[in-house]
Amino acid sequence: MAANASHVAMQPDQPALLQFYSWFLGIHGYASVVVCIFGVFTNIFNITILTRRDMRTPTNILLTWLAVSDILTMAPYIPFAIHFYCPPADPRVNPEKFTYNWIMYMLFLINITATTHTISNWLGVSLAVFRFVQMRSTSRGPLAKERRIRHVKGITLAVNVLSSVVLIPNYLTNEIQWHAQDNNTIVYGIKDLNLATNQTKSIVLFNVINYAVTAKLVPCVLMIVFSGSLVYTLSVKNRERRRRLSASGKKSKKDSRQATTTRMLLVVIILFLITEFPQGILILLSATMPGFYTNVYQLLGDLMDFIALLNNAINFVLYCIMSQQFRARFLEMYLRRAVLHKPLEESGTTSERLCLKEPPTKTTLAD
Repeated sequence: MAANASHVAMQPDQPALLQFYSWFLGIHGYASVVVCIFGVFTNIFNITILTRRDMRTPTNILLTWLAVSDILTMAPYIPFAIHFYCPPADPRVNPEKFTYNWIMYMLFLINITATTHTISNWLGVSLAVFRFVQMRSTSRGPLAKERRIRHVKGITLAVNVLSSVVLIPNYLTNEIQWHAQDNNTIVYGIKDLNLATNQTKSIVLFNVINYAVTAKLVPCVLMIVFSGSLVYTLSVKNRERRRRLSASGKKSKKDSRQATTTRMLLVVIILFLITEFPQGILILLSATMPGFYTNVYQLLGDLMDFIALLNNAINFVLYCIMSQQFRARFLEMYLRRAVLHKPLEESGTTSERLCLKEPPTKTTLAD
């Protein structure tokens, strides 16, 4: 998260990147607040829908914890954006906004967002790996499903704990410093890391590189590998399904549902890659190229924050567009719209099967 909330006046002779930074700074706060409020509410919808008893599946457990992580990213960002960006604050003009307590909150937000982004990225890896293994597995039935649910819960716990532990050095790197203004007022801020300079401490440089590699680049590379494997497996299964259906003259709804689920998860993973992979590259360049952090990374910080927030908020829209099952459950739970009760074979799915009848007399979920 960009720690610099100072306002820079736009000048015609400024470099294009600095002009863009100045322009985007003026709208960043308002746009971020709108996206965060929308995202918090829609992720609450995601959690309440995906945790229904008839939606209890391994994939949905991962998607639920992804929604929790997204809420923990967006909810704290709302007061921060309102305070520092609505309108943009400058310590020279608005020193009252740069008090010790507010900079402590900024430091907390930097640490919590680093943690939640790391957790989200590794949950994305878990989604890709789990779906790949599931598509290749021949195990079916309630016992196999319960075993996969136990595995997913263990993976989720490990991701949350290890992501927090790995980032402990990063928590210790960021420091608060104070500056005396010309009018004898004191303002506080986050200490500039001065990356890729001779003054940078080795431990600071190591922590930044560790964050770029562990929290951004490695998860993205793994997502690319397993997403590619998913695409290949899906294409092979589609060819086999078409050949089997052509020979039998029957339709297979189950294979179609599994393909729809896999495509939806692939879109979720691609959005992760678009958001996180460029940021990982920029962080790595900031740690290795003198001047890159000040001249490029800081100027793109607000934009990267906004893109990350947008990615946190968009999953609900994606589920509604791509999943008939999720859309039907949302309409039924929140809009009180009558849902056509179709047999299980005919209903769409977010991750597996759903019984739309109330109350569910028997829960039958596909793997």
